[in-house]
Amino acid sequence: MNVALILRIVSVLLFMIACFMLIPAGVAWYYGEHAALAGFLLPILGAFAAASLLFFLLRNADRQLRPRDGFILVGLAWVSAAALGALPFRLSGTIPRYVDAFFETMSGFTTTGATILIDIEALPYSMLFWRSLTHWLGGMGIIVLTVAVFPLLGVGGLQLMKAEAPGPSVDKITPKVTETAKILWLIYLGLTVLQTTLLLLGGLDLFEALTHTFGTLATGGFSPRAASVGHYSSAYVHVVITVFMILAGTNFFLYYKALTRQFSSVLRDTEWKSYLGVFATASLVIALILMRSGAYSGFGQSLRYAGFQAASILTTTGYATTDFALWPQAAQVVLFTLMFFGGCAGSTGGGIKIVRIVTLAKQAVHEMKYLLHPRGVFQITFGGQPVRKNVLYAISGFVFLYLILLLLTSLVVASGGFGIITSFTTALATLGNIGPGFGRIGPSENYAFFQDYIKWYLSFIMMTGRLEVFTILVIFTPAFWRN
Repeated sequence: MNVALILRIVSVLLFMIACFMLIPAGVAWYYGEHAALAGFLLPILGAFAAASLLFFLLRNADRQLRPRDGFILVGLAWVSAAALGALPFRLSGTIPRYVDAFFETMSGFTTTGATILIDIEALPYSMLFWRSLTHWLGGMGIIVLTVAVFPLLGVGGLQLMKAEAPGPSVDKITPKVTETAKILWLIYLGLTVLQTTLLLLGGLDLFEALTHTFGTLATGGFSPRAASVGHYSSAYVHVVITVFMILAGTNFFLYYKALTRQFSSVLRDTEWKSYLGVFATASLVIALILMRSGAYSGFGQSLRYAGFQAASILTTTGYATTDFALWPQAAQVVLFTLMFFGGCAGSTGGGIKIVRIVTLAKQAVHEMKYLLHPRGVFQITFGGQPVRKNVLYAISGFVFLYLILLLLTSLVVASGGFGIITSFTTALATLGNIGPGFGRIGPSENYAFFQDYIKWYLSFIMMTGRLEVFTILVIFTPAFWRN
């Protein structure tokens, strides 16, 4: 294992995070938040010193990064990012206990949106900004950002992207992985500017527009408002955020195809069409349920709230415009079902991913065909291309491990004395990086009441879900440590 190179790259990651901390430090200076400013400056200076020292001492490290090193590096990078990112909360006294600060920061970087904060609006502006900025950084991926900005560390860059990127496979837009990473980040940045501008036109100030954009495009869900997006009664704001949640849950490689005028390829994409179909169907069903129950006046308003919440849960964003725990049970069941889906592969969304669900559904249909025609020859295709057996095995293995982790996490949460609804939806909301769930973690609740050991465990589960399960679990297998 190339420990020297791993530590050298981690030092660069910490240096970059410290650089991004300068932004909320500037916000703290602007608003005169002196305690918060001190809480940022100490970690920034410490990270600069430690990262510079490590980078210099390990300058002669072997540049060959093996796949095994990539898994260790990605896991260590996310833990280190959360450990450093939690310090401003703890040192400023905003979040007095480190376990809570670490949980909040890991939730931010993994774009989960689960919070331990009770009075969100009491936090300093700078801490709210940093909290949302962790979403934006974690959305496209810290490792991918490193590969994009530091080509000199791009050795084995594809291994890093494969270990971190959400989805069953990673495509390369260009032959050079560093160029691919740069293009993805430029698209991400362009969407950020576009949504921020539209929210400013909707009456939000720059602080609110940025923080909600960070949470939307990263499919994270942290809001500076206790009522989340429900704080704004504007239909325009709700629609803009709904549209960009759907865009964030789309495979970012499709945007590159659209920019290069490969429109036919985009329109033929099976996963994207299935994703839009699931969203449209769920929105329509929930809207009809809400209209029939009389929860809202008319179909238009029902569809507006239904579409927003369907997009929020499907893309694992976790924003809310209302307390959906008060909706009719049938509507809640539809939302609960969406928690198993997730966005597209190659998006910032979490969950199982549409591509896996569609592929397994096709496999199930083929198995029934084999029962009727034992000698038949059937080929599963996706987007016009045949699906290889090793891909099917990988998807089946992923879903199996995902379900096992759901059950195990439910048991861990239940060991704290919590009911089945709270325990299972907590597992589903953290492993799928969704944030809110049902029971005691509903849209108007938080995670503050959990015992410390559960918070540490859920922090691990959030990272495992964000890194597609295999990336973290493979480290705990005996085969990983054999020569």
